[in-house]
Amino acid sequence: MSRHEDTVRIRHMLDYARETVALVQARSRRDLDSDRVFSLALVRLLEIVGEAASRVSQEARLQYPHIPWWQVVNLRNRLIHGYYEVDFDILWQIVIQDLPPLIAELEKIVPPEER
Repeated sequence: MSRHEDTVRIRHMLDYARETVALVQARSRRDLDSDRVFSLALVRLLEIVGEAASRVSQEARLQYPHIPWWQVVNLRNRLIHGYYEVDFDILWQIVIQDLPPLIAELEKIVPPEER
């Protein structure tokens, strides 16, 4: 995989993580229980973040060890394969607590002109 392809995948991670965080603005945890479209959207966005992470080369992953690659990809796998038992409390915690620091780290990698 080329460096350019890695940058594209990392940019996808950044874009979809940002979209996820933006989607929860002015929303509450209870909305996940009452708004099926909202919960499906969050799950799908996180799946995309994880899928993009899974396509980043091993070389790039080693270059950026501060990104929790394994956890991001594992979340994607859990959401895809365990779709019938998504814990919305954990999902909400990931979006609120874990995505903002991930976004900050990804912003350090993606060149400003490619954001």
